[in-house]
This record gives sequence, structure tokens and C-alpha cells, in this order.
Amino acid sequence: MIDATAALLLVLGIVALAFILFWARALLNARREEGARLAPTGYELLVGFITDFLDTLGIGSFATTTTMYRARKTIDDRLLPGTLNVGHTIPTFAQAFIYTKSVEVEPRTLVAMIAASVAGALLGAPVVARWPRRNVQLGMGVALLLLTAVLIFRQLWTQPQTGTIGLTGGLFVLGVAGNFVLGALMTIGVGLYAPCLVMVAMLGMNPTAGFPIMMGSCAFLMPFASVPFVRQSSYAPRAALGLTLGGLPAVLIAALLVKSLPLEMVKWLVAVVVTYTAVMLLVAASRERAAPVAPANQTSEVLTRE
Repeated sequence: MIDATAALLLVLGIVALAFILFWARALLNARREEGARLAPTGYELLVGFITDFLDTLGIGSFATTTTMYRARKTIDDRLLPGTLNVGHTIPTFAQAFIYTKSVEVEPRTLVAMIAASVAGALLGAPVVARWPRRNVQLGMGVALLLLTAVLIFRQLWTQPQTGTIGLTGGLFVLGVAGNFVLGALMTIGVGLYAPCLVMVAMLGMNPTAGFPIMMGSCAFLMPFASVPFVRQSSYAPRAALGLTLGGLPAVLIAALLVKSLPLEMVKWLVAVVVTYTAVMLLVAASRERAAPVAPANQTSEVLTRE
């Protein structure tokens, strides 16, 4: 008999394989039918490496990726949520396998919180995939400001170094409900990592136990959230591929070689930069009239403009 953690990893392996095959087929179809250029630029690969390196160390990747994309106008704002979810999915698989095996967490809590995050993503992804650009800018702008508040709270709060490896009773219910909400927010393009770590610590769990929860949650919810974005061409294939190809080696280096770094100043810098990005998104939304959803071939048009 295999234990619950081993069974979870087995299921994750199946999900990972299914997603890789699904996305590979979608990329080949995009290249054949739309003539889309798929080879990432050096900058797109660099974004993947930097953001997934920081992601593996617990800072998160969505906010930093959004900032780096908008700094160079890499993709259209409307395509941000889909590109973030699709492109960071495979590196997150690697993170989940590494941390779920190496960090102890109570199986019932782990499975229930992962399932809740997937349910939240399944609810949110089809809605966000149809959003016009202005809705994406507003949603991401507000959510990034909330994320900044969480990042600052983590910096100022003396996080406990001990705690339980699972939840029971009312705390279990709160943890599951909280992860459901965080899963839904992931589809807007706001990372789950920082809020999840704060949540599990405030519920009395050892913060280290939050790593397999947050990484497992993302590894399971992101492929399901990515499917509507891919099917509706609501993402930038080349940029997403850059995140994946640049991110995979970064995850292995951060998790297996670096393992930890003094990141206090980096976290403050991320908070400042994310705040700036959130404000710029809200300013852009205020200037943009609500428009109908762009046609499915907009992705190829964006790539052509690049």
C-alpha cells in the first residue's frame, strides 16, 4: 500500500504528463495554423529564470513576471493571466515534486487544501479567459495591491518558527476555504505563494509545512486553470514557453543547490516594484474604455507586433 503523499505525487505525475502533451499539441497547432513564432527571446528566457528562481525560494513568480513583462511591453495586458498560468505550470510541477517529498505535512490537510485551490481555479479560469483587457488591468491592479500588503505584512510580522504540520476542526475549515479563494485569485494572475504562507502560519502551522501546500496547490490548479486560456488563445505562447524553458533550470538550482538566501532586501524591493506595477495597471485601466473580447487570433497579432 502506498501512503497518501506517494499517491498524491503519482496523481501529480499523471496530471503533469497530460498537461505537457496537451500544451505541446496546442503549440504545434498554433505554429502550423497561425504561423506563430515559438522560439523565446533572450529576455523572455531571462524572465523565466529570475522569476522561478525567486518563486522556489518562496517569493512568488506572478507579480515579478508581470512587472518584468510590463517594463519591456513584452505582451498585451489582456494576455497576462493566461501567460502566467500556462508558462509557470511546468516549473511548478518540479517545485511540488521536490518539496512534497522533502517537507513533512499532514496528508489530510495537504490533500484538502490542494483540492480546494483546484476548485477555486476551475471556477475562476473560464471567466477570466473571456475578460477584456480593461477588466484584466483592473483585476490585477487591485489584487497586486492586496498582494503588496501581504508582502509587507510578512516583512514586519515575526513569523513563528514552529507549529503543527496539519489542521483540525475550525482551523481546518478556514484553511480549506482560504485556499479556495486563493485558487480563484490565481486565475487573475496573482500568485498564491505569499498569501498561502501567511495563512498557514496564522492558522498555527509551521511555515515550512506551507511549502508543499502552496506548491502542491499551484501544481494541481495551474494545469486546470491553463486549459481555458490555451483553448481560447488568451495567452502569449512564445512568452509562456520562455517562462517554462528559463524557469525549469532555475527551480533545480534554487531548490537543490542554493536552498536558501538572505532575501530581506529583495522582498522589500519586490513589494515596491509590485506596488508600482499595480498602480500602472490601474492607470492603464482608467485610460482604456471597456471593449469587447478580442478575437481568438489576437495572440498571433501580438506576437507579430513583437
